[in-house]
Amino acid sequence: MTNINYQYDGLETVTDFVRWGGTLFKRESLYFGHGTDNAFDEAKVLVFFALQLPWDVPDQYWQSRLTAYEKQQVSELFRRRIETRKPAAYLTGEAWFAGLRFIVSEATLVPRSPIAELIAQKYEPWVRHEDVTDVLDLCTGSGCIGIASLQAFPNAEVDLVDISEEALQIAQQNVELYGLQEFAHPIQSDLFSALEGKQYDLIVSNPPYVDEIEMQALPAEFQQEPKLGLEAGSDGLDLVRRILAEAPKYLKEDGVLIVEVGVSQFYLEQEYPELPFSWFDFEHGGEGVFAIHKSELELFQSLLDERLAPASDID
Repeated sequence: MTNINYQYDGLETVTDFVRWGGTLFKRESLYFGHGTDNAFDEAKVLVFFALQLPWDVPDQYWQSRLTAYEKQQVSELFRRRIETRKPAAYLTGEAWFAGLRFIVSEATLVPRSPIAELIAQKYEPWVRHEDVTDVLDLCTGSGCIGIASLQAFPNAEVDLVDISEEALQIAQQNVELYGLQEFAHPIQSDLFSALEGKQYDLIVSNPPYVDEIEMQALPAEFQQEPKLGLEAGSDGLDLVRRILAEAPKYLKEDGVLIVEVGVSQFYLEQEYPELPFSWFDFEHGGEGVFAIHKSELELFQSLLDERLAPASDID
């Protein structure tokens, strides 16, 4: 990394500082993908956070002048973004998902799943949104998918399940942020292990699915995220195998399983060519999310158990 001059002499306005930050970020070849996809939007996130400005601030505010203290705050955020390679969301402690603000920490992944598009569509036609009463967000992290999904289901409650106690503390904060204590329930569990007797209309999951080769190639910004939320064995399917084999027991008769596997879609289709996965196309980017009915999983239950066995033996 080059020696960087963080002096902001001559810079005065919001526009000045967003432009300066974007230039610095491009010069230092930062990587983006945690809510923004370019240097200038990333700079805007940090400037607007420091100034407590809403994202859709009227145009005239862009020419507002910063105080000396505000300039120092913005400069410090830029320095930390460059020198630590932490995504902006970890520096601000917040991220946006499905139109909602969520508290995040370095114990959680930064929300970015394309499942947000399915939430906006109320998961139709896979479920009748008004009939859904029980939802499971498996590997919930910050709780963003499960909490946001309540927007789609007026009659539902959601269990927010994760193995990480630290992540569930953040999920609980987000439950309280929206006053959803009666409707959203953080549960510590290794996948389904603590859910005996429960059944759901919809199980939705964004589990760890990064394979060994991809883990080694991740940019520095992604290396800042918890490995527990990313790593999933040599082919990225360690947890997905378990989810496929165990999910039928926890789905109601007409229940649906929706899982994000990202680029591990290739390995999944190679290993389970018999399974009738339905893959989503996303308007705003993203890949590797499938849906499958309980009845379809049950048809191949013996196959799913057989494919899970080697992973279980290793454990």
